[in-house]
Amino acid sequence: MAARVEWANSAREDLDDADRYISRDSTHYADIVVERIVRATRHLEQFPLMGRVVPQDDSQRTRELVVEGYHVMYEVQQDVVWILRVLHGSRDLNNPANQPWEPH
Repeated sequence: MAARVEWANSAREDLDDADRYISRDSTHYADIVVERIVRATRHLEQFPLMGRVVPQDDSQRTRELVVEGYHVMYEVQQDVVWILRVLHGSRDLNNPANQPWEPH
């Protein structure tokens, strides 16, 4: 049974921010990075547990794919994969503002 991939608003905003940031130097490369991130999340429909567990999440519920230097963080809830955040690898994941598994 395939899972459905859904994007949280925060993840959509993160992806838009990444697109805008990269586009300052190259709209072509920005399009490529965004497409690769979106394509990687589509694989989660068939393989929802393919990403590694985020080490900073003590609950072990949040997983991630690393695509083009971006951490695509997600959680599997029954038959839905929720994309929670898309953060550049330079972001501090120890900062609670960058931790989708913590209530803010």
